[in-house]
Amino acid sequence: MRISAGTLKGRKVAAGKLLKRIDRGEIRPTSAKVREALFDILRNDIANASFLDLYAGTGAVGFEALSRGASRVAFVEAVRTVSKEISGHIENMGLGEKAVVYTEDAGSFINRMLNTGVNFDIIFADPPYASDETGKILPMLDAGGLLKKGGCLVVEGPSKQVPHEGLHSLRLIKRYRYGDTSLTLYRKEP
Repeated sequence: MRISAGTLKGRKVAAGKLLKRIDRGEIRPTSAKVREALFDILRNDIANASFLDLYAGTGAVGFEALSRGASRVAFVEAVRTVSKEISGHIENMGLGEKAVVYTEDAGSFINRMLNTGVNFDIIFADPPYASDETGKILPMLDAGGLLKKGGCLVVEGPSKQVPHEGLHSLRLIKRYRYGDTSLTLYRKEP
């Protein structure tokens, strides 16, 4: 798995233990086609953006964000061995000043960060498809200030999943379908 565009184009982000986890179905990485579509959607927002990669997995989306001009990326991954792999890639690519990894589940991370004043221009969430994580984190992101006003939230999920509506400060902008995958774009009301 390689970064497809930008300053880090061609760099590997999944090797060794991560590839074994992908092969066993423990990690479902965002495909290159969907990553390309995601950054096409975010093309006007990514330059100098602070980017949060929730459920980071291989970290490919966060690394792609850095490669395409994000100023900083926070990776959140609950599985310690996977987060260590991401940390290793950050070190190998010399991105220590621009990237940080949090080894914890997304809900705990969101709760902990809500009181810190830290916020992001873009949040990408790719929870496990067979979970209700989207239903858990959307209300938290809707109520809190983790996403800056005017910022983008993009949720990856199965195309059969109905997008969440009726949120207070997150406005559903558009849903994009790519085979059995969808990207749902929300914007935080100013």
